[in-house]
Amino acid sequence: MCHIYIKNRLTIITFVKGAHTMYNNYGSLATKVYELTKPAGASINGDIDYYIERLEGITGKILEAGVGSGRMLIPLLEENLDVVGIDASSDMLAMCQQNLVTNQLKAELHTGNLIDFNLGYETFEGIIMPTSTFCLIETEELAIKVLTNFYNHLTSKGKLIFDLDLPFYPELNETSISTFEVSDKELITLEKKIVEIDWLKQQIVSHLTYSQWRNGELIKTELQPFLLRWYGLTEVTLLLEKAGFKTITISADYDYLETPTDSNQTITVEAHKE
Repeated sequence: MCHIYIKNRLTIITFVKGAHTMYNNYGSLATKVYELTKPAGASINGDIDYYIERLEGITGKILEAGVGSGRMLIPLLEENLDVVGIDASSDMLAMCQQNLVTNQLKAELHTGNLIDFNLGYETFEGIIMPTSTFCLIETEELAIKVLTNFYNHLTSKGKLIFDLDLPFYPELNETSISTFEVSDKELITLEKKIVEIDWLKQQIVSHLTYSQWRNGELIKTELQPFLLRWYGLTEVTLLLEKAGFKTITISADYDYLETPTDSNQTITVEAHKE
């Protein structure tokens, strides 16, 4: 099985043989691949331990924005942190609920967007957005709305932590195909093709094609537009300041306060409400 990390939960068009075209938000095939490549509790370069360390001392509620299938949620709950999850995908949340039951854990899960969600809580002591999910925010205008909403949902002295990735020297029309074995009779193939690179808008657009095969027969296909935007370090700092955040720190490769020196490093941003 070849592993590939799928980071976004954007709109998917789902085509089923003999059925009408369906529009979904991170559909069933994408969710299966996500779960195969990012199972609950699987750390990526030590990120889970890092987030646990940076959340130490928080006793109130924590919001995980873009909770997905619970890769980070599960270990945070096992550390007795009170985490609430929100995601735009009902398929991902269904998988997350299944993982909670499997691990004999409980958490509140909500379907919603990050711009104007209202979960019935006044504030959280922490908000996290791991796995570079922040890079799915398509424009600065949307980013400032999301950050302002986060700020408004944090307690005084509450903290926000999220990851960023920078582009890995992409080439237009670059195509890759990966195969994932679901069982001895079923597999999913994923074709990814870069269709747009816009350096002015700071975004890369790919087309993803998920194909489900059973006993050699094509069962279902999902087509997904996949947009990633990169945010410069100064840019994201200014956005956070505009939203009202203070005491902003930037760290590299899950080593707190380690200054980034390479664009291939994972960047983690932490900001506080004062």
